[in-house]
Amino acid sequence: MLIPISNTPRDYAWGSPTLIADLEGREPTGAPEAEVWFGDHPGSPARVHDGSERTLDAWLPAVSAEQGVPAKLPYLLKLLAAGAPLSIQVHPSKEQAVDGYAREESAGVPRDAGERNYKDDNHKPEVIVALSETFTALAGLRDIERTRALVAGLGDAPAVRTLRTHLSADDPADALRASIGWLLGEADAAAIGEIVDAAASADPGEFAAELALTRSLHTAYPADPGIVVALLMNLVELRRGEAIFVPAGVLHAYVAGLGVEIMAASDNVLRGGLTPKHIDVDELLALVDFRPAEPPFLRPTAAGEGAEVFAPGIADFSLGHLAAQASGSLDLRGVAIALGVAGEATITGASGACVTLRPGEAALVTPEESPLSSDGRGEVFVAMPGD
Repeated sequence: MLIPISNTPRDYAWGSPTLIADLEGREPTGAPEAEVWFGDHPGSPARVHDGSERTLDAWLPAVSAEQGVPAKLPYLLKLLAAGAPLSIQVHPSKEQAVDGYAREESAGVPRDAGERNYKDDNHKPEVIVALSETFTALAGLRDIERTRALVAGLGDAPAVRTLRTHLSADDPADALRASIGWLLGEADAAAIGEIVDAAASADPGEFAAELALTRSLHTAYPADPGIVVALLMNLVELRRGEAIFVPAGVLHAYVAGLGVEIMAASDNVLRGGLTPKHIDVDELLALVDFRPAEPPFLRPTAAGEGAEVFAPGIADFSLGHLAAQASGSLDLRGVAIALGVAGEATITGASGACVTLRPGEAALVTPEESPLSSDGRGEVFVAMPGD
């Protein structure tokens, strides 16, 4: 079966008022539109257009035995449109999520409480692929020597000296753990302001983009310690079609742009700045992988003519891509969701069933329709379970 599904944008404050509307070819509503969820997550389940108008979280259990499909998807597919920076955040591993969820359940913390860290017991690795011409993100902690060079150029204000001292530990992970722990847990607004002011007046040199981001973050979140944490992170500018993979423990924040995002079906987020939402510094520090690393780019692998797959090597998901201007065919794993992002693509399953997708339109594809083919008149991403 190929069944159209749809959802409405979520109006988080950081959303763009234009990016999703422009993709879909409609007039903006005037409100921020941050994400459109295509999946069965109870936070915003997609609606199934098979005549029943059920939401996908109700549809899958109802047909699972008859259609031989799982009652729940292991992944969540999204359109994400960042008009302002998202929070600096980290996601737990599966083991950490199980432990954290059990702790908060035992403590009686309501699942919808603002101070709740673990909404479920699942991990939340994620991949984002740029759909806008550029997509700006912070992803992982920068090489320690380059970070020390950046901070060395910020002058000699007392707070800068303190940060420099924390960064001087012999072990890079220890240096970054101490620095971020101080910034989030001990540094006051005056100290953060001193570092931000130093960044604003520093000679940009090779770190011009990082220092410019510091100034713009300060405009949005004055004296927020996350502004300085961002100075320690890899600043990444994806071009259209490029992707990053964010596994458990990797500190990250999406800054600006439109992307297609796929993740394990979870809502577990530990935040560390650039947000008015709950921040639990101790829990965040317990989850972060403080080892510096290069930006976590994810290259697709060829999957036949006109098709490729972004596969991070986890069971929860992989993301197929059927390019425009080239008819392609993609082998599916389990229940898939196809999302049009450009042009007008007709996708056809093995049974001969077909549906035409315009940008922002999606369809649920059941396993017997593998392989799924596209006529090449448009561009389609296909969410499915991983290996």
